Amino acid sequence: MHIQSSGVQRVVKPFWPPLVAGVVLGLVLLLTFVISGHGLGASGAATHLVAGVSLAVAPAATQANSYLSPMVAEGSPMGSWITWEVLGIAIGALVASFMAGRFRVQVDGAHSVGTPQRLVKALAGGLMAGFGARVSAGCTSGLGLSGAATLGIAAFVFLGLFFATGLLVSRLVRGV
Repeated sequence: MHIQSSGVQRVVKPFWPPLVAGVVLGLVLLLTFVISGHGLGASGAATHLVAGVSLAVAPAATQANSYLSPMVAEGSPMGSWITWEVLGIAIGALVASFMAGRFRVQVDGAHSVGTPQRLVKALAGGLMAGFGARVSAGCTSGLGLSGAATLGIAAFVFLGLFFATGLLVSRLVRGV
């Protein structure tokens, strides 16, 4: 596919077929279990980042905190597997977007509600999703993919409620 923008033509590679992408994701998930003993996950990286910054700023308070202290028991949690996984995902996505000719900076949904309002709603949604991920002990990748791969009952309950909530919210905020 060729796209012309400001007089320059660029080649945009098509997305992978869903079946191929799903099989590759499953193989990557299997590989992460085999190599690291952990599945995929992402939300824990933010918690580890908070724990690492907290340890640097207020070590005594961090070590006294019952939630953060297990993460800093062996020193800084910044070297944890999940931190490196998320960093690798970000770098890989950036490289892949450049290689496919699909890199661009944009705010989705800005035309319908305006950029500032869209950014505030996206931030609020991200904070709520992050809070929900901490409460449920996992995000869609950690609890959904890795939990379902290990046949965890909580993962299937989570996935069912995740999709049902998504359908309900999409009806409530249509066009946002």
